[in-house]
Formats: sequence, structure tokens, C-alpha cells
Amino acid sequence: MPMDEKLVRAAPKALLHDHLDGGLRPQTVLELATEVRHPLPADDVESLGQWFRDAADSGSLERYLETFDHTVAVMQRADQLERVARECVEDLAADGVVYAEVRWAPEQHLAEGLTAPEAIDAVQGGFDRGMAEAAENGHPIVVRQLLTAMRHQARSREIAELAVAYRDAGVAGFDIAGAEAGFPPTRHLDAFEYLQRENAHFTIHAGEAFGLPSIWEAIQWCGADRLGHGVRIIDDIALADPAGPRLGRLAAYVRDNRIPLEMCPTSNLQTGAASSIADHPIGPLTELRFRVTVNTDNRLMSGTSMTREMLLLGDAFGYGPSDLLWFTVNAMKSAFLPFDERLRIINDVIKPGYAALT
Repeated sequence: MPMDEKLVRAAPKALLHDHLDGGLRPQTVLELATEVRHPLPADDVESLGQWFRDAADSGSLERYLETFDHTVAVMQRADQLERVARECVEDLAADGVVYAEVRWAPEQHLAEGLTAPEAIDAVQGGFDRGMAEAAENGHPIVVRQLLTAMRHQARSREIAELAVAYRDAGVAGFDIAGAEAGFPPTRHLDAFEYLQRENAHFTIHAGEAFGLPSIWEAIQWCGADRLGHGVRIIDDIALADPAGPRLGRLAAYVRDNRIPLEMCPTSNLQTGAASSIADHPIGPLTELRFRVTVNTDNRLMSGTSMTREMLLLGDAFGYGPSDLLWFTVNAMKSAFLPFDERLRIINDVIKPGYAALT
């Protein structure tokens, strides 16, 4: 069945890898920056949005990271965090997302005197308001927080303890993010061991900019439930073997144990993990039936949405609604949500939604 934007937007979607500070509306960045007198590289909405996309596409890590300097700068007060969180839910609901885990690093939002618990409460207030308004508008959505620790800092245990403290108040799990090279996840073993003792969920950014050792450490040393990106697992698969694709030990372990891959196609092009959508490892990994999920990563920097990501994959690989349903059920199965709640969304929302489309 051919797919167009209207059909894909209407399809129920689940999102596991989306950064709060990477998904602001350009209008919001401009208004909040004006309010706090933070200088921006452009002074109108269209030019500012284009600047974020160009900087992310530049191939310069320095310019890419500069984009977050501007978004984080306008997310330092409770009212700012609440607004950004509410608008995030509004935008996801309008894109047909029915479940989302949105990650952010509390330690990056304390410059104006907020405590980490106050920042978490502000984000949750925005999510709650956004979910209530979305339900009133006929687009119900469930959104949960993932608390991120920065891998080049030393606050991971503190953030892990907050993730556990707030797990019945909107926080679904924990994540570490930041530069992989030189900052292996094993530097944060204390946090991961604590989370495991507390029966808590966590994902780790691994296998994006760095290779197989990053994935191996995340899984075998740290016990990650999911892999943030994980595209470099393709390096452990001999695709050109005359007898057919041959999986190495690590790739086989990831597939056999159904370890979810939080894949973000457009973002991976910007960071150099793939040269084009058609050449993205998501294609062969999907054929080999890894637990592949589709995600946005940073919607502002990539100028993207779940609808756009799925349309790009459809164009590149010929995917249709049944494939999008497969990706969506994969994500929902992998969500850091109680089993009965995951099952309810799959059976009562996702499957009927796709059946209505086809």
C-alpha cells in the first residue's frame, strides 16, 4: 500500500529516543532568548530554524554542540522548562505519537538556581498539562521522562537516584549521553549497579560515534536494557558473506536477546554514522529482524518528526504500513512501562489504529 504524509501522520507511533533540549520550536527559542537577553545567531523564526539545521548538518562537532548551548540557555527556569515540556507533548501528539519517552539532563538546567528535583517537577508539570490538553483535543498520548546523566561529568549516581525516586511520578528510566570516545560507560558502573539493585530501567547511548567496544561495554559490563542508537552493531555482521549475512558473537547476542536498538536515521547522517538513508544500517538490521525502533533524536536540529523519519525509510526501503506497525510494536514492547500498560497501548491503540488505515 503506498504511503503518503497524511497516512503516516495518522498512524499511531511510539518514540523511545527524543531529547527535550533538541526539540524546541524555533519560535520558543527566540521568545525565551529575547526574554533572558541571550544572544542568538539569527533574529527571526525562519532564519533561526535554518541555522539550527545548517549547524547540525555542517559536519563540525563544534557547531553541532553549539546548537545545544542556545536551547539549554533558555531552559534554566521552572516556567521555561514547563513551557518547553508542554509544547513537546503538543508537537508529538500532533505528529500521531501515542507513546513517548523524552530524555533530558537535569544537571544542565541548574544555572539559575533550580534544584534537580525542582527541574524534574517543572518538566513533569509541562508533560501533565500537555497530555491533558492532547486528550481533550482527541489525540491522547502517554509521555514519560528519561533522566540523563552526562558521561563526561561525575553526577551519574545522583541522577540515577533521582530516576528511582521519581519512577512513580513520571520518570520511566535513566540514560547517559555525551561523547562516547574517551568516556566509556564503565566510568559510571556505580550508577548502573545501583539501578539494577533497584530493579530500574536504563538505556545507554552506545554504538553511535564509537564502535563495537562501546556496545559491548554498555551491555556486558553495564547491563543496558536498550542501546541508544546502536548503529555500529552492523560492524559485527559480515553482510557480503557468500552464504548469507553472518553475525559475530556480539551481534548475535544483541539479536538473540532482543536488545532494542533506538535508531535515529536523520541524526545518524548528521553525525556521520551513515552516509545516506538508503545506506543506513537500519535496512539490513530490519531484514535480519533485530529489535529495531525508529526515533527522532533531536527534532529541531534535524528538522524532523516521526512522520518524516518513517516517510524517508519508506522511500529508501519500500516500507509500507505493515513495516511501520512492526517498528511501532517493537518500540512499544521495548518501552520502560509496565507490561500491562504496554499491552493495552498495543492492543487498544496501535493495532486498531493501523487496521483503520489499511
